[in-house]
Amino acid sequence: MTFSMEVPNSYGYVILGSVIAPMVTGLYMGGPVMKARKEYNVPYPNCYATPGYHKKADEFNRVQRGHQNYFEGITSYTAMAVIGGLKHPLICSVGGIFFCLGSIFYQKGYADLSLDVKMARYKKGGAIKWIGFFGAMGSCVSLAGSMIGWWGGQ
Repeated sequence: MTFSMEVPNSYGYVILGSVIAPMVTGLYMGGPVMKARKEYNVPYPNCYATPGYHKKADEFNRVQRGHQNYFEGITSYTAMAVIGGLKHPLICSVGGIFFCLGSIFYQKGYADLSLDVKMARYKKGGAIKWIGFFGAMGSCVSLAGSMIGWWGGQ
């Protein structure tokens, strides 16, 4: 059994929203980390500040942790969106915007020292990234199911 499909004309939006936008987002999110490195005196090669050694370790680590979280999910997100976008390009291209903006909000919340660290990342809108993430996951499952024949073709 073979499965074939045409790449939809709107797939270019998937490339913009789920490949290009996340790359730009990663660069943008590095800005606050670089600023925090100077402000809290955490030089390279330290990825994180060491409590007891760096005076403002928690402050720096909250900024860095928000950025690191982005990198923990971006490869899975991008793979699912690029594949799932073959069947559901609108969901995956718009989902890319949700994922990117939500990741920025996640970092901003995490870095906000006035918020409790346990939920800070979601207090400024970080949860919207999951709309994009689970949209890409659902799109990927939908395409896989079509290819396997779970729901009768494309």
